Formats: sequence, C-alpha cells, structure tokens
Amino acid sequence: MVAIIVVNWKNYDDTQDCLKSLHQTKNTDFSIIVVDNESQKKPAEKLKSNFPNITLLPQKKNLGFTGANNIGIKYGLTLSAEYIMLLNNDTIAPRNFIDPLLMTLHSNPHIAAVQPKIMFHDKPDMIWNAGGIYYPFNASTRTIGYNQTDTEKYNESRYVDWITGCCILLKSEIITEVGLLNEHFFAYYEDVDWSLRIRKLGYLLAYNPTLPIYHKIGASSKNKKKMEEGFLSPFVHYLNIRNHIFLARLHARGIHAINAHLYLLLKIISYSVYFILKRRRKKLKISWKGFLEGYSTQL
Repeated sequence: MVAIIVVNWKNYDDTQDCLKSLHQTKNTDFSIIVVDNESQKKPAEKLKSNFPNITLLPQKKNLGFTGANNIGIKYGLTLSAEYIMLLNNDTIAPRNFIDPLLMTLHSNPHIAAVQPKIMFHDKPDMIWNAGGIYYPFNASTRTIGYNQTDTEKYNESRYVDWITGCCILLKSEIITEVGLLNEHFFAYYEDVDWSLRIRKLGYLLAYNPTLPIYHKIGASSKNKKKMEEGFLSPFVHYLNIRNHIFLARLHARGIHAINAHLYLLLKIISYSVYFILKRRRKKLKISWKGFLEGYSTQL
C-alpha cells in the first residue's frame, strides 16, 4: 500500500483538483493523507465532505512543508504502508501514474526513491523538473530540464543526485533508516538534504519519465497580484538564503566547504545589489536575516 501525503495551506481549490486527479488512479492500493496547515474549519469540512475517503489531519498553525509532511509520514507509517509518497497539492496527476514509479522501485533493491517527470501545468510541453544535480564543490544544485521543451532526451530513465519533494515515492523502510525531513528547513532545500542523506547510506535515487505529472508552480510562495516588491514573497528569499547555508553546513566538507561558503557570500552580495537597485528594502532586509540565521542556527 502507498500512503500519499498531500499538504494544504490555505489553498483548498488546488488541493481539491489534486485529489480529483488522484481518484482516477485505480490499479494501486493507496491511502490519501491531507495535512492541513492553519486549518480553516469550513473549507476543511467541505474538502472532507467531497472526499470522504481521505484522512484529514488539521493543524492549528503552519508547520511548513517539512513539519506537515513529517506528520503525514508518521501517520502513513502507522498504516504499515510499504511506500510513502509526498505530493504537492498544486499538482495534477494522470491516471495510474504510480504504477511505473513502483516498477522502478521493484527493479533494483538499491533504489530508495523515485520521481516522475514534472511538467508546467500552464505550459504542458515544458519541463519543470526531470531530476536534480548536486555540485559538491560549492553545495549548489541544478534542476535538469527546467523550462526546456520536452524532448526524447528527457524520456530516458536515469539515476539522479536529488529528487524534488514535489513528488517523491520512497520505500518506507528507507525512511525508518534515514529519518524524517529536517524541520529546520521549514521549506526549500529540505528535499536536497533528504536526498543526500539517503545517498550517503549507499542507496540510489531514480527518475522515471513514463507518466508525467503537472505542477501549477508557486501557489504558496507567489502572490496572485504583483505587490510593492514583486510577485514573490520576501519570506521565500529568506528561506532560500538561510536554507542554502543549512545545506552547505550539513553536507560540504573540506575544500568544498570553503568554496560553498564563498559562493554563499557572493550570493547574498548579488541579491543585495539587485534589491538595492530595485529598491526592494523588505527583501534586502529579510535576505540578510536569512543569511545571519543560516550561520547562527544550531543544527
């Protein structure tokens, strides 16, 4: 059985669309667990009424991507689920998309986790994520195929350095071995950290492009209307700066650590110059807050 964890945060419309798409899947035995951050009573009751078979776990406050998913994972493990899937609530999944992912996990006992090809929802011929690359020399990351037109080269299964938390299917036994998501991250880079921890145990991470899913992108991080300092929330910049430092502190060693921290210094300087030129004072201030907390937080 697969326990599918979907985290909602004040975005019931997208969550409902996601759940509708999941209910097209018939071949796989699965259970859906919705963790509702800062749960709103009436919309939550409506969601449960529309989808009576889901398990709804309302939370009084926003626990972030990490905290909410960890609650869902723990619940899924109590169901004795063989597999745990994390799935963003702003995704649309095709019918029976889980089957090829399970086939990948069954194909090699050393494969711990797998992700599908992920396309932009509003540009269905463009790739959002086809796996991730990690560069240890400066603790930086790259998303394979991002914003590229889908071609045959993205239709080949492969092993990857890290898997996005947007859609990841793992063997439950791996989670008991590697542990839960690191809640210091709250959101962003937590999937890279989890992936690197899994790989350090000697396991493989895989990409299976057979049945792509579609991602609406940034529903919880972008404002629908352009605000004083742009569409992207200042809090996202804070998390991006801080969590990248967390990643380097946790995984970069030796000369790689020196390179990584120099790179991060250049990153905050470049952000600062941009925000100064654009007169985005809030984003400048909160980015430096993230930079300082990245080094002062005890991990």
